[in-house]
Amino acid sequence: MKHNIITSSITAFLLITGTATTSNAVANEKKIEANDLVEMFEKLGGKHPGFRKAHAKGLCASGTFMPAPNKHFSGAALLSNGELPVSMRFSLGGANPNSDEKSPGTRGMGMQIKLPNGALHTFTGNNFPVFAGKDPETFYGFLSTLLPDENGKPDPAKTVAFIQQNPSVQANVMWNKTAKTTASFANTPFFGLHTFYFDQPNGQKTKFRWDIQPSLGVKTLEKAEAAKMPNEFLADTFAQQLKDETVRFTIMASLGEAEDSDIDPSQQWPSERPQVALGTVTVNASGGDACKNINFDPNMMSAGFTPSADPVLRMRSPAYAISFGKRLSGQ
Repeated sequence: MKHNIITSSITAFLLITGTATTSNAVANEKKIEANDLVEMFEKLGGKHPGFRKAHAKGLCASGTFMPAPNKHFSGAALLSNGELPVSMRFSLGGANPNSDEKSPGTRGMGMQIKLPNGALHTFTGNNFPVFAGKDPETFYGFLSTLLPDENGKPDPAKTVAFIQQNPSVQANVMWNKTAKTTASFANTPFFGLHTFYFDQPNGQKTKFRWDIQPSLGVKTLEKAEAAKMPNEFLADTFAQQLKDETVRFTIMASLGEAEDSDIDPSQQWPSERPQVALGTVTVNASGGDACKNINFDPNMMSAGFTPSADPVLRMRSPAYAISFGKRLSGQ
């Protein structure tokens, strides 16, 4: 439903403006806290006790991570201990655990790698390359325009106005317009969106963003193809692929320059930035509930790695913790 609202609003936006505005209107004067976002997800997707408040519907998987050491991450424990175990969760966006898998839109991936000393390193990404807002306030303001009004339906005009006034939302909104249905999690790329740093032993600092690319290639379904699929097919498709072929993902790091924003996930870095491989994940099994109680917080990183001051990234830790607590207590 959310995807349809956004798509209709984009169409209206393009008809009205023709091009993106450069207005810098303030999205929301109130400072947004983590609990505000969790409550917003519940308002949009409904309350579903015992489920994650975002990306409620998901599929657990497990495998191994084989690192690819390189000079930009010299001495990283993550890349210096050989093959490591991985716990994963693939998901659909939104708070509804019964989401229709035929619908296009957000797909997510959480990956937790366990090091020999017990330390954990988490990668959390989505299938879109830019976030819907430069900060939590903008993101919250955008989501609030999707809520039903006094007539019980969302008002597309409010969403259009917000998109016009807040340029940092526009790239993600345009992505939603062209997004197609995922054919399989194994054929989906995922983007970390945020900037991270690695402090090398020689004092140099590596600034990077990561993405994950599927070895089986990127595949999506056209609208007519998706319409023929059952409401739930992603788990079965993934399991069949594991039987028939090797499912792998390569974790790539894009190396940033000084002028590349490290605090705004709505800004994409130039495509010509050099990339290096951090390693390869091979998936061995899927299904079950081994990932149910894992909190895939992207700020949980192994020695040498640090998150940037990106306010959206920093907001994830408390928001994930609140969602985790509610889920474990049956709320």
